Amino acid sequence: MLERIVRGEVPAKHHIAFRDGSGALRHEECITRDGFEGPYTIAYHTHRPHTHRPAESPHGWPAPEALPPGPLRKRHFRTQSMTRRPGAPVDARTPLFFNDDVVLSVAFPDADDPVYVVNGDGDDCIFVHAGGGVVRSILGDLPFGPDDYVVIPKGIPHRIELTPGVAQHWFIVECRGGLHLPKQWRNEVGQLRMDAPYCHRDFRPVDFRGPLDESIRTVVVKRRDRFHAFELDHSILDVVGWDGSVYPFAFPILAFQPRAGLVHLPPTWHGTFATRGALICSFVPRMVDFHPEAIPCPYPHSSVDCDEVLFYSRGNFTSRRGVGPGSVSYHPMGIPHGPHPGAYEGSIGSRDTSELAVMLDTAKPLEATAFVMPAEDPSYQRSFIA
Repeated sequence: MLERIVRGEVPAKHHIAFRDGSGALRHEECITRDGFEGPYTIAYHTHRPHTHRPAESPHGWPAPEALPPGPLRKRHFRTQSMTRRPGAPVDARTPLFFNDDVVLSVAFPDADDPVYVVNGDGDDCIFVHAGGGVVRSILGDLPFGPDDYVVIPKGIPHRIELTPGVAQHWFIVECRGGLHLPKQWRNEVGQLRMDAPYCHRDFRPVDFRGPLDESIRTVVVKRRDRFHAFELDHSILDVVGWDGSVYPFAFPILAFQPRAGLVHLPPTWHGTFATRGALICSFVPRMVDFHPEAIPCPYPHSSVDCDEVLFYSRGNFTSRRGVGPGSVSYHPMGIPHGPHPGAYEGSIGSRDTSELAVMLDTAKPLEATAFVMPAEDPSYQRSFIA
């Protein structure tokens, strides 16, 4: 969560009577985290927000299911060649890897959401490799485009409208333990430090719109990887104002301020978002290490406590051959990984890098799903030898 903001009409104090010009009472809804201990937002509705009637749900993406255990291997998958699930974002997501803390997916949606969606399992962090559109929520509209991270907090009713005629390719991290900015980038009052790799101005919150009736009366709630539909008698977009720190926002990955050191810095310096059991890192074009004998290429790494996944967006990935836009590499804990032959020494003397990628380190091992395996590059493990 970012910082507390207020939009639209709100009363002078929470939990007191708040009436419109005709004297009708508005209805307060508290959207809370960690019970009542964490960040929250209070929204004010013209109708009661909890009058849901159960209905049949024809919508939803598949639950992640683990494949039987296979051999320990470094793996590479070309998501751009995967069989694509068509339709709206609520239907188009395809899970690739998962554990108790995160689900990693891709999506290639080609239609607007026809319903409102509530993810009751986790915060969604969408990296927009290609495409764009608007996240429309009860708290306002959030336009997004290529190279944006789009964060939609757990429990926020929303739907996504796509930019017409633009192909979409998203890499999605469902954060089941919640998403936040790493603590090392904040000061004691929660403000981003001046030496953080981004500032508050880099983040775009929703643009409050006010009540709107689109004639959509269905909301689909995802809970424990099942989808449940409900019908309302009124528009869900009936919020006249809100106050809090839980709301959708966007962050352009190119606003991340990379660091360079005398010698190669570890990936933790690229930490952008944190979640339970994982760190989400941004690799952006940057100057590299400036020691006269520095080796800019990432060093071989024995990954004994973390699984590592990289989503490659674009640029020159000097450490690995054969990867390209839309590639996903998976390096499991237990065996070392590193640059391809010749890249380590060949990087000496480099002054900058043009790569753009998103990386996750996870504390728990990831399970692969059946959906990702047809996109595997079978030669990847051998590429570390020759």
